Amino acid sequence: MADPAITLAEVRRIASLASLELGDAEAERFTRQLGTILEYFRQIQRLDTAGVEPTSHVQGMGGVLREDGPSPSLSLEEAVGGAPARESGFFRVPKVI
Repeated sequence: MADPAITLAEVRRIASLASLELGDAEAERFTRQLGTILEYFRQIQRLDTAGVEPTSHVQGMGGVLREDGPSPSLSLEEAVGGAPARESGFFRVPKVI
């Protein structure tokens, strides 16, 4: 069996650095979960990527933005029509101090 990807002591140290208090059951569960995640990384590292060109995005980035230009805005009734309380065309909200 391979060495564990992360030890209980490492999980406790990381929790301490993050100012987290973990119980015994939580620390053990996080050790297992983080170990599983790190094992997935090990699997990815074993992949042969010699012929794969580096990319910053999986999909092409063409046409993702619309043309920036003026467009009609909402009418006053459309803008405040769904408000639970209105007063003189404005949203009415409780006073907060």
